[in-house]
Amino acid sequence: MFTWWHDATPAARRALIAASIGWTLDAFDVMLYALLIPIITKDLGLASATAGKVQSATLIASAVGGLVFGVVADRWGRTRALMLSVLFYSIFTAACGFATTAVGLAVFRICLGLGMGGEWASGAALVSETWSDRDRGKALAYMQSAWAIGYALAAIVNWLVQDVFGFGWRTVFFVGVLPAFYAIWVQSRVEEPAVWLHAKRHDRGASFATIFKRPILGITIALTLMNSCTMFAWWGLNTWVPSFLRGTAGLGDAAMNGFVVAMQVGMWFGYVSFGYVGDAIGRRRAYVMYLLVAAAAVLAYSWSRTPWLLFVLGPVVAFFGTGYFSGFGAVTAEVYPTNVRATAQGITYNTGRIASAGAPWLVGSLSQTHGFGAALSVISVALVLAAGFWIFIPETRRQITS
Repeated sequence: MFTWWHDATPAARRALIAASIGWTLDAFDVMLYALLIPIITKDLGLASATAGKVQSATLIASAVGGLVFGVVADRWGRTRALMLSVLFYSIFTAACGFATTAVGLAVFRICLGLGMGGEWASGAALVSETWSDRDRGKALAYMQSAWAIGYALAAIVNWLVQDVFGFGWRTVFFVGVLPAFYAIWVQSRVEEPAVWLHAKRHDRGASFATIFKRPILGITIALTLMNSCTMFAWWGLNTWVPSFLRGTAGLGDAAMNGFVVAMQVGMWFGYVSFGYVGDAIGRRRAYVMYLLVAAAAVLAYSWSRTPWLLFVLGPVVAFFGTGYFSGFGAVTAEVYPTNVRATAQGITYNTGRIASAGAPWLVGSLSQTHGFGAALSVISVALVLAAGFWIFIPETRRQITS
């Protein structure tokens, strides 16, 4: 099962470790906010819709960060972009602990979002270019699975800091500065991919405009729209799951954190399994299967109120509702040329976050007027739409553009 890991070069293994740790810490910092929304809204006197707008602003900023750091990664190197993005989101996560108003919190979250978007673009390019086409899907799946680990760590730290040690929500954010020290390791141990170095020495003239020209233009549009729907679904659901479990399901803080950790177990297996499934049956078939099952699972979850049923359904929702993200890095790596790969990945992945930026606000607003059942049902519609866009996306398994 793990022969693919042993067959890889040391440089490839270090690249995967670096990108995975970066994505773990990204999730850790970003998702602290979702866990703290009920407490922050009470302490700062914010409405749920306002808290949703702050998260929406973060997602819009992440789209900008994906573009900016994607360009940095293509021009100055994958590892430099990875290091800078980690520094960005670490520093401004800690800064959130000093916020006293909604505006101040939004400013810090926007700055955090810039680094959040940049980490995926640079990390996905780094892994894509250091692993063989035979094992690229699995490598990117393990990288993507790191998000579940980071989210689970955020829930555990939130529980430890507030429930065990008795500190407030601001201290939880202060812990988020720790990933900054990881950037030092990236700078000293991770090499630039050989394919990127070769492309820089032999510039083939690829430009930013390449991804908006035929025949790639249609694929770029379809990938962006598909990812917009999946991002809308993910952020609409996961921003409000902690509040749903606390309010509608009536769970206490410790139980809520436990339910979230259980979901991350399902999420991790979903991410990893997709790499194997996608390499075996193709990206398109795997995506459509996961998306449609996720749509049904989310619908059942959104109308459930029994704690034991929510505990059982949570990992299933997370498994199918997030596993497909493991395939996106592979698909984009296999479509776009090296000289614009990180830029293209940053645009197609993070532009989806612009569309998804409305999800936290929409779900938060609908939950106030129609309840969480109706609000979270919107997520199922987005997942079905995402599956439909695969009509326009070609199968790319075991292909990569030089």
